[in-house]
Amino acid sequence: MKIVVINPNSSAAMTADIAAAAKKYAGDRFETVTVLTPGAPEFIDTFEDAARAQSGMMELVRQYEDADAFIVACACDPNLKLLRELTEKPVIGVGEASMITAAMLGNSFSILQTDAYSVPNKKHLVEEYHMEHALASIRVAEEDSDRYSQYLKAAQKAIKEDQAEVIILGCAGLCDLAEKLSGELGVPVLDGVVCGLAMAEGIVRNHYKTSKVRYYSGGKVPVQG
Repeated sequence: MKIVVINPNSSAAMTADIAAAAKKYAGDRFETVTVLTPGAPEFIDTFEDAARAQSGMMELVRQYEDADAFIVACACDPNLKLLRELTEKPVIGVGEASMITAAMLGNSFSILQTDAYSVPNKKHLVEEYHMEHALASIRVAEEDSDRYSQYLKAAQKAIKEDQAEVIILGCAGLCDLAEKLSGELGVPVLDGVVCGLAMAEGIVRNHYKTSKVRYYSGGKVPVQG
């Protein structure tokens, strides 16, 4: 099994962190290939950023035609539907995967974001995935000189003040914090990359493909009935 993890941005440092998390999860069970998106901006913060990443992400799907599945490793799931239209291989967004996983592990979850600008977009994504019932809060990292402490403080407030039972890291670049935070907080702290890989692995092993009957048909398959 080969799963290609697409980082929609062009940050080499973030891609390296994502690759390490992917390889650690996969172990010797399956192969992971983690790639950054050519021609994309360094970060995906705006609608324009996502649009600039489109052509590079499409090219990667075409380039890795031998892949069994693809992961979109950005928690805002940019261009996810577009890639699903391009291929019958499963395409998993880490934002969607982490919310679904969180809803199975607790009654409510909070999402930790890197900045306030991204909060409205994440709220919209929660609504798109019909997860409002499980959302306790969306919190921004606290002010602190230490990166780990920024997210620890935000998570502690989410658990105490918002009654969150599960914490989602709202950026794939935070994947290295999940295990340590979970141990200190005593609740599941989800890295979306791992959530996405877990889903993709199960889907591939069961030989499921993306349906091409209607929504992701690209207009090429006539609707029957």
